[in-house]
Amino acid sequence: MNGYELLDSGNGAKLERFGDVVLARPCAQAVWQPQRPALWKTADATFDREDGNRWHGRSRLPKEWAIAVDGTRFRLSGTDFGHLGIFPEQRAQWVWIREAIAAARRPLRVLNLFAYSGGSTLAAARAGAEVCHLDASRGMVQWARSNAALNGLESHPIRWIVDDAHKFLNREVRRGRRYDGIILDPPTYGRGGNGETYKIERDLTETLRLCRALLSDAPCFLLLSAHTPGHTPVVLSNVLTQALRGLGGAVASGEMLLSGAEDVFPLPSGAYARWQA
Repeated sequence: MNGYELLDSGNGAKLERFGDVVLARPCAQAVWQPQRPALWKTADATFDREDGNRWHGRSRLPKEWAIAVDGTRFRLSGTDFGHLGIFPEQRAQWVWIREAIAAARRPLRVLNLFAYSGGSTLAAARAGAEVCHLDASRGMVQWARSNAALNGLESHPIRWIVDDAHKFLNREVRRGRRYDGIILDPPTYGRGGNGETYKIERDLTETLRLCRALLSDAPCFLLLSAHTPGHTPVVLSNVLTQALRGLGGAVASGEMLLSGAEDVFPLPSGAYARWQA
């Protein structure tokens, strides 16, 4: 049994199963009516933002638990912001990362920016790539390291970096370090440990310019995803196409979706654009 499943959505919320734990959480995109209203009564806990960020029934949740998604294990925990340590809408991207690396048939060095708890890092490492994992949150980098250990990847060549993305990228450019693949999922708004701020509408084009400078002489791919309203597949495709103009290859884009059984509406949860040589 796969450890994640979208059970239903509607009325501005989503009902999801993470292993044996069923949770209801906000989702602004779910403007339709729930299809399985009786099922919502099975939720172990709910989270809402109506009166600040607040869990209801959090005491019924395990402090930590683990699930497997497509063969990769993740450690989960309910955070004060309603996150759990996994973004399952990235599942299709994790499959694509593994396939892109396998298709290269050579050793690859991959950079994962804004890397959160490491889903894409694990996908790249499982496919055999050397990975550099960067996030501005020390706690999230530690969470990602624990996920790597959970998957037997403790000794795999992964650099774990806690830093501001642009500061790190500029240093890598000066050092002459290059990457065959780059993955990035920039936040709508983020804050670094030293007070740095990141705003996607202000900073994304500069991030992509620096990423272009870090691509190797024979790059394989660049994968960009975002959860920012207004940053649609077309928007991401346009900025990525412009940033990588002259490299050849092709850009594809689409919506990231949460999914469940065939009769459950797929739930849009962000967008992606990916370039492949």
